[in-house]
Amino acid sequence: MDHHVIPASSGSAGADIALVLLRLGLLLATAFLAGAGILRPLVGELPSRLRLTIAALGGISAVLAAVSAFATDVNVIALIVHLVLALAIPVPIRRPSAGRWASLALAALVVLETSLGRTGVEFAIDTVYVAAAALWFGVTVLSIWVPAEQWRQTNFRLGPLSLTLGGLLVVAGAVQLFSSGLGFDRRIYGTLFGLTLLVIALLPIVATVLAGFFFSDKESTRAYRFGAAAVAVGFVAWSALAAIPEPPKLPTPGVALLADAAIGEQRFPVLVSPQRPGKNLVHFPASAGEDLSAGIEGGLIGKAIVRPGAEGTWAEVDLPKGRSDLIVSRGGEKTTIEVDAGEEPGLAIEDADAPECASAALGGLIADRREVLTSCPADALSSEDSGSLVKLVEFLAGRKPSALTLIEDASPRSVAAAKLVRDTAARAGLPVQAEAGPNTALLVVSGWAGGYTAMTRAAESQRLKPTHQYGLYLAPWLLNGPIVNSVASSSIPLRFDPREQVAVSFAVAAGNAFGGESPTLGGFRSWLGDQWRSINGDVQIFAAAQVNAMPMYPGEPHAVGMIADRNYAGQWIPDGTIVPVSSVLR
Repeated sequence: MDHHVIPASSGSAGADIALVLLRLGLLLATAFLAGAGILRPLVGELPSRLRLTIAALGGISAVLAAVSAFATDVNVIALIVHLVLALAIPVPIRRPSAGRWASLALAALVVLETSLGRTGVEFAIDTVYVAAAALWFGVTVLSIWVPAEQWRQTNFRLGPLSLTLGGLLVVAGAVQLFSSGLGFDRRIYGTLFGLTLLVIALLPIVATVLAGFFFSDKESTRAYRFGAAAVAVGFVAWSALAAIPEPPKLPTPGVALLADAAIGEQRFPVLVSPQRPGKNLVHFPASAGEDLSAGIEGGLIGKAIVRPGAEGTWAEVDLPKGRSDLIVSRGGEKTTIEVDAGEEPGLAIEDADAPECASAALGGLIADRREVLTSCPADALSSEDSGSLVKLVEFLAGRKPSALTLIEDASPRSVAAAKLVRDTAARAGLPVQAEAGPNTALLVVSGWAGGYTAMTRAAESQRLKPTHQYGLYLAPWLLNGPIVNSVASSSIPLRFDPREQVAVSFAVAAGNAFGGESPTLGGFRSWLGDQWRSINGDVQIFAAAQVNAMPMYPGEPHAVGMIADRNYAGQWIPDGTIVPVSSVLR
């Protein structure tokens, strides 16, 4: 029976809150019961009212556990153990040692239930906080009915214990606060999660201070009664922390922002890039739907539109310096996202290359690397891509087309790539031209927008008359769904296999993080970081096509390992396939 995991949403906010309150009540009653049972042997004969109190705690714990079983999915074995222990503790009331063992087992069960899925330091602080709070509750329950003189007949000194327990609670609360990642930023006081952490960390201090005032043997039991409220509230806050969503990380100027938005009942991710003063792009996945708009509170609200060669929709927003609220709206509904553009001017990004730059930044965010955007893929031709283009041109020269039709744009990467292609083609005796024609091969080294335009025009030309019979070829960075799917088939020189595990893992991660969006080469490189070199192998030509590699009849079972669904997770080309069509180019 896991009390630490947020119960599945019932679709009703009131019902979900009731489930959380049920679990909190169960944990609190069980902690009081376990603590009283553990300390029961330290006092003499119990008054009848105290026996009734312990019996009532056992009944409440058992009833709430049973109700919880009907309200949520629980582990049946853990439920049975919990019921048996909760009902067994009040039974051997005249045999304290037997009740103590049952209480220790129940306390251990509570620790396990509240710490499920947590290891290392997290499990340790869970154990310390729950155990210390339970012992505090136990002394409180017993001291209400048992005189202080009866406690002094034992070697158990309640005064020093109160300071020890309070100190343990303070240390555990401080560790939880500092390990939360919130630090001392504004999320501490501006979010429910942060306020809960403050309650966990500060209220034990109150209890410890009160214990210090009542440290003498004569007044030692009063320390627990006065501090019980603070410890109980702190314990409830500790137990409720798992049901409170963690606040998103604060936006960092110059680092693209990946946030969640909710309009109506729909939630979807939002990407803001580069998050600097001036023009920024706000990107929504296609799954977010249409008719979205974005803008700054009090400023212009622009509609998100489709960009050539890029998936989803994009809105241009001018961010002011410093912090501001980004408005995302659809129809009459809207939501806000906090952004922080900082004071420094942003990176100068050409409008045509901005979506590719944002996609590359997204890859780093998916890998949880919050790096300031200092450059874009289109700013320079990488050594890997230059080598791939050289091998591709040499391969095409060996096929002896009449000419190579080259499409470029004004970006630094494209200019360098076009010069490299011309120089390589000249050495191989292959003419290069800018016009389409028969018996030619088309090679596109522009950015996304130019690549999409070139491929759509090539598709139309091929429909009307024989054009580019030697094939359509794209630079590696143009491996992007909208571009390759604009024609029936195209070829790309790559240094990795998009069907291998690492590439598929990124494709799945990208889809999960951004509403099903397809992966891109720039995002893949950013996601891998320094590991990119480890998969940067030899060059092969891959063909991307809008075909089903394993056509089958509807409902027909496929062989093991042969996926016939065109929309399975991890695809680089939506509604298509990509396979190697050449050996390694030497």
